[in-house]
Amino acid sequence: MFLRMITKTLIRQKSKMLMIAFTVVLGVSLSTAMMNVMLGVGDKVNRELKVYGANITVRHKDAALMSDLYGLEGQGVNDKFLYEEDVLKLKSIFWGFNILDFSPMLDGRATMNGEDIQIVGTWPEKNATLPTGEELHTGLKSLRTWWEVSGEWLNENDDDAVMVGHLLASQSNIQTGDKITLTAGSQSATFTVKGIFNDGGNSDSKILMTLPAAQSLLNLTGKVSTIEVSALTTPDNDLARKAAQDPRSLSPDEYETWYCTAYVSAICHQIQEVIRDGVAKPVRQVAESEGTILNKTTLLMVLITILSSIGSALAISNLITASVIERSQELGLLKALGAYNWQIVLLVLAEVMITGLAGGVVGYFMGIGFAQVIGQTVFGSYIEIARMVILIVAVILFFVTLAGSVPAIRYLTALKPTEVLHGK
Repeated sequence: MFLRMITKTLIRQKSKMLMIAFTVVLGVSLSTAMMNVMLGVGDKVNRELKVYGANITVRHKDAALMSDLYGLEGQGVNDKFLYEEDVLKLKSIFWGFNILDFSPMLDGRATMNGEDIQIVGTWPEKNATLPTGEELHTGLKSLRTWWEVSGEWLNENDDDAVMVGHLLASQSNIQTGDKITLTAGSQSATFTVKGIFNDGGNSDSKILMTLPAAQSLLNLTGKVSTIEVSALTTPDNDLARKAAQDPRSLSPDEYETWYCTAYVSAICHQIQEVIRDGVAKPVRQVAESEGTILNKTTLLMVLITILSSIGSALAISNLITASVIERSQELGLLKALGAYNWQIVLLVLAEVMITGLAGGVVGYFMGIGFAQVIGQTVFGSYIEIARMVILIVAVILFFVTLAGSVPAIRYLTALKPTEVLHGK
């Protein structure tokens, strides 16, 4: 009898029920899309921000100390260097898969036509096979995606070529294809200018060459000054900030949580475990910007989800109340025949919940589609579907529908059969 009454009502009130279902579809689809994007957006936002360069710098501990205490950097500060053979060990740390790109740098000075010039040796591109069998492709080209290059980038084996910063090129009247001779101490070598780059910073007055060429010219075989690292990180919280001050202050449980979370401080700590005499420090301007942007993006999506849920609840409330008022004589008759308030409320709620469930299923799959559209449009890739969203959407749908039914329930409990049956 109960099911038959629900079925008859759904058929007789199909226009209003369809409107309720449509309202639920809109609310659930938006909530599903926002939550899937919110849960899958972290790495994608971080990857988008990687175009702005490295977020971790590794230096020799003595060079880092001189920089921190006296602000001294570059060649001549000390004779301590990192080892090139340690660089690939970056991919062996616990969070090795989060390290997207990296490149060692060797800073030095040379003379060109009697003029003192800063030179930088690096891996323009680096292809290697790791002990795990993983194929690695990295280098400065991946870290400097914003550079404007006239000519060509250096290749991995271009030991006889260089790239020149556009300020130096314009001051010295250097063009692509020219030959330049660089001298450092007793070493001298001639290079072909393969490209002219525009960095927009201090690098525009430098000459870039392959790491082997710089090591040979500076007589520093196997040595590097710094390592620039671009890694996917998790925004800092109180635990990460506490660990950044002193990891030894953490309890065993806190240390395990921190070490196994991709905080920038945890990744720096693990880098120091594999790079001999190295000190890894985050580039705060980049690292903190990533966390700030991600947190604000997440907050925006949460607010959109909350507002869409409130809007759905208000729309459902109006539709259910209108439906109940239209059926007031029918419901009054049920009361007159002996039905209790809770039985009538249960009947109305069952009708609304069934309608909401149907709309919720359709809205969920539409929301998945919307999430993929957002992923392709904004990030150029698909958003991974989070299963936990199903449970979250189900809970939201239940409470939104229940909240929207409250005015109708209050009307039902106050309904007097004698008045409605007499048309009052």
